[in-house]
Amino acid sequence: MMLLQFTGLSGAGKTTIANQVRQHLIELQYKVEILDGDEYRKTLCRDLGFSREDRRENNRRLGMLGIILLRNDILTIISTINPYEADRQELRNSSDKVFTIFIRCDFSTLVKRDYKGLYQRATNTGHPMGFINNLTGVNDPYEPPEDPDLIIDTDMESISESTQKLLNFIMDKMEDKAKNNWSNLG
Repeated sequence: MMLLQFTGLSGAGKTTIANQVRQHLIELQYKVEILDGDEYRKTLCRDLGFSREDRRENNRRLGMLGIILLRNDILTIISTINPYEADRQELRNSSDKVFTIFIRCDFSTLVKRDYKGLYQRATNTGHPMGFINNLTGVNDPYEPPEDPDLIIDTDMESISESTQKLLNFIMDKMEDKAKNNWSNLG
């Protein structure tokens, strides 16, 4: 199995792609879990805010849970912004079964998709719902991955194209693993 750590800004399509891929893999009878950042901030990580250290702790907790699921042969997708390269590398270096997937999207498309109103609030100090002063990629740091295993450009691809691209990546990696296991038997 494998652990896929997504990274990308709010609205890039991380959750949408994760859910689409999960559905396809379940149909193929794989065990799949999604560790969604928004969902886990309501439970496992509800004590954390949005400071740099809290964001790092959030990703450490989800990474550890992902490793536990991986050990139990569950294909796991961590769907969070995951803004810091050092944190992504730490998880990636913990196993050769951890892959970094960059869900990339240009800023103008993110603003158009902003159903939560986050980008408007982060760029407008007089916003009626209040100013957000720590939105990743706007007024809080986001470090794009230096060497992701896969880049999905959701501003240029349809959801189905992005989903298929990730499914192809997963199947290729599983085939490589099967080939390696077969050659080690001889």
